[in-house]
Amino acid sequence: MNPIALKIGPFVVHWYGLLIVIGALLAAFIATRQARLYGENPDHVWDMLTWVLIFGIIGARLYHVFSKPTGDFAGWPYYREHPIEIIAFWHGGFRGLGIYGAVIGGVLAVALYTWRHRLNFPRWLDIAAPGVLLAQAIGRVGNFINQELYGPPTTLPWGVKIDAAHRFGPYRDLVKYPVETTRFHPTFFYEAAWNLVGFALLMWISRKWKDKLLPGDVMLLYAIWYPLGRIWVEMFRPDAWRLGVGTLTTAQFIGVVSVLVATTLLVIRHWHHRR
Repeated sequence: MNPIALKIGPFVVHWYGLLIVIGALLAAFIATRQARLYGENPDHVWDMLTWVLIFGIIGARLYHVFSKPTGDFAGWPYYREHPIEIIAFWHGGFRGLGIYGAVIGGVLAVALYTWRHRLNFPRWLDIAAPGVLLAQAIGRVGNFINQELYGPPTTLPWGVKIDAAHRFGPYRDLVKYPVETTRFHPTFFYEAAWNLVGFALLMWISRKWKDKLLPGDVMLLYAIWYPLGRIWVEMFRPDAWRLGVGTLTTAQFIGVVSVLVATTLLVIRHWHHRR
């Protein structure tokens, strides 16, 4: 697919940006349903959305800027020499943003908004969490359109074709990896599928055990579910930012910490609640 969805003179709309907007709007719509479930005013969702988008984009960009991805992709070594490019978040497709930074920025935005309006911060994280997974799944389709963030070559029937212009590292060798016959792991679809299952699961849990859940539980479940999938998907990402040679990727390390902390908090909170 052409990465450009619409072009009228100098006005250009990329599928990447369009999918982000669609995902954000759907996440907000889901959040309004969740707000009613918890007896909260759904109007806060739309007021909060602007804060979340601004802080989320800033966080996502900073995560990318200070990264050091494997291969010839832009990261801190590049931005240190070209600081003006730091604000050009639209460059490089999804490689210009990092999801963990977006989540951290979004959580900070919710914290500030709920503090200002005297709302229950953990409860509003619960309200937002399922929709975030849905938005992430939609956003990953942008990786497919941009032919980026794919895995190594595969002979599996669901492998995807990657054009020569979007190859990196050793995969630029078109003799060894012919364009017409070489297929790659669609890691973006793996993560999208994982997120869709997580979205359905969190929606079901939030309704099935609404009266037994403590404020913040649904967000903690998000902090377990999404990182578990990301840890697995990162195993297929030869371009991932690594902490060192032969070590976990940065996303895997963050994921392990997130799973351990969230699981511990869930156990301790419910243990104290039952005492």
